[in-house]
Amino acid sequence: MSEGPKQTKYTATRRLLLKSKLLKAATSMLAAEIEQNKREREDALNERVPPLNLSGLSAKELQELCKELHRKIDIVDEACYDLEMKVAKNEKEIQSLTQKIWEMKGTKQRTKLKKVKKSHDAKLDALTEFKMSAKSDFKANLKTVKKEDEKKEEVTDWRKNVEAMSGMEGRKKLFDAGQ
Repeated sequence: MSEGPKQTKYTATRRLLLKSKLLKAATSMLAAEIEQNKREREDALNERVPPLNLSGLSAKELQELCKELHRKIDIVDEACYDLEMKVAKNEKEIQSLTQKIWEMKGTKQRTKLKKVKKSHDAKLDALTEFKMSAKSDFKANLKTVKKEDEKKEEVTDWRKNVEAMSGMEGRKKLFDAGQ
């Protein structure tokens, strides 16, 4: 009789040793991941933005370069502001729609329940009655089915039946039985 997979029990020192090894491995993996992210970021920036060569530029050329950079920064700021406004507008719309949904759900499904105050004795009586009725009234809700007895025709002498049905009285009996 197998009771399932065996669970090995480790001592507290063994568990502590395993936890410390796992933490060391996780910290080294995290440090490696951070270094890799830094390298990827630097590579992406080097591809997109060429390094500035400011040597040999006059003051006027430096001022022109600064003005051009400021224009580009303004364009990016405007785009950022536009996106923030769109996001804020969409969030307000989503919030209003969820509010409408909750209102519609609330009007159709939820009715306010009245708080009924009962004494402790009444609560106990109700609980005990429910428990007793649940135990004893299993057959109370079942429908009773009556078995219909099969109609057995009595075996009689057919001659008596023929004599009773003959004449006007017999026809009257047949007419009354048909209706």
